[in-house]
Amino acid sequence: MTDSILLGKGEHPVHLAGQYANRHGLVAGATGTGKTVTLLVLAEGFSRMGVPVFMADAKGDVSGLAAPGTPHPKIDERVERIGIEGYRPEPSPVVFWDLWGEAGHPVRATVTQIGPTLLARMLGLNDTQEGVLNVVFRVADEAGMLLLDLKDLRALLHHVAENRQEVSTRFGLVNTASIGAIQRRLLSLEADGAEHFFAEPALELADLMRTDLSGRGVINLLSAERLILKPRLYSTFLLWLLSELFEQLPEVGDPDKPKLVFVFDEAHLLFDDAPPALLQRVEQVVRLIRSKGVGVYFCSQNPDDVPDEILGQLGNRVQHALRAFTPRDQKAVRAAAETFVPRPGLDVVGAITTLGVGEALVSTLGEKGIPQPVEKTLISPPRCRMGPLDEQERAQVRARSPVGAKYDTTLDRESAYEVLQQQAEAAAEAAQEQAERAAAEKARRDAESPPRQRSSRRQSTGEAFLKSTMRTVGNTIGRELSRNLMGILFGKKR
Repeated sequence: MTDSILLGKGEHPVHLAGQYANRHGLVAGATGTGKTVTLLVLAEGFSRMGVPVFMADAKGDVSGLAAPGTPHPKIDERVERIGIEGYRPEPSPVVFWDLWGEAGHPVRATVTQIGPTLLARMLGLNDTQEGVLNVVFRVADEAGMLLLDLKDLRALLHHVAENRQEVSTRFGLVNTASIGAIQRRLLSLEADGAEHFFAEPALELADLMRTDLSGRGVINLLSAERLILKPRLYSTFLLWLLSELFEQLPEVGDPDKPKLVFVFDEAHLLFDDAPPALLQRVEQVVRLIRSKGVGVYFCSQNPDDVPDEILGQLGNRVQHALRAFTPRDQKAVRAAAETFVPRPGLDVVGAITTLGVGEALVSTLGEKGIPQPVEKTLISPPRCRMGPLDEQERAQVRARSPVGAKYDTTLDRESAYEVLQQQAEAAAEAAQEQAERAAAEKARRDAESPPRQRSSRRQSTGEAFLKSTMRTVGNTIGRELSRNLMGILFGKKR
């Protein structure tokens, strides 16, 4: 096992020391400048050091870590120029993961594990809707109901809506408009494939921190070609995983090498549209997780894709070429150059724009964690294949995985959905029994009471004839009196 990674050679060999690898790092550069090769060198270097790695494969081109490289004259020439001893093509131990369970073992987490804050970001909720979601989680906690998958969350939202007056009295106002908005967002999230992610068995961190029989760290590759098109789902999952590492791992201080290295590819997706509270949380985790023995490495096109508060925590830098075609690009070049410790005789600003493919400006931490002067470096070639595996090769790697039997079958144990369904069925049965008892009691009372005599209001024929005659006589007398009266009033003489 080695205690450092040979990144390449400038005036002198450039190494990344294992004891400072948990001080985090950044790999940046424009498209096509060699960032992927640098990630391959880092991943297999950590693996040879005995350090497990978790990396998102955003384009599918780092799966070649599982296969040996192909000899090539250009590779031989670079090996000789750098002076790499004992170089030979070889694969690294790899486990493939996939949120959809197609290109690797399914990666799952429960709704409770994700929590209301990250879930609210995933759903794009406003503050009011996030508050309602917090109430829903609180109701589940107090009732002892498990929130494992999306149907549990939907069932609990329906339960809270039906009992919103009581819930509002205890926890604060819950309105149907917010619940409806959350339910609609859940439908969209489900369409993105989140129902595959929210399930059991949930991912255990110990399974990401394995070594093989030879002592090499296992490289965990998350298939992210499809996931990268769902940036909220992608970023939320990675942030959750980082938070879980922070909360579960014990303090280890400054170990000789990291316990795990975590690589964020397409880092800008983590921070786009992120609320200030979430950025503050990420900054806190990145700053403190070093003492847990975890190194975090961001990969992006521009250093300014990473917030300054987090960028300041990244001690190891690999800067590939940037293209300064616009004023914004020129500003990014100057900003990137200013982050390096200058080296006499090296024009950093000019070098960033003229680096060739496979070259980079590298600055790592040296003795006592002091950043070393930047050096123009020819990056080492990886020992693995510089290209993706085909489907058959990927299937073979997956078939010999040590965790396949544990994660490839979905579990569905009793949780909030089943509990609420049982409560609804019990309530319906109780209501039906009460209605049947009320009907039986009414029938009994009716049977015990004697029939009551009802007086008839129907008239006989004689009564009807007499009433008709009286009305006729009355009308005739009335008309006669009326005529006599009119004659008297108007002085009519007879």
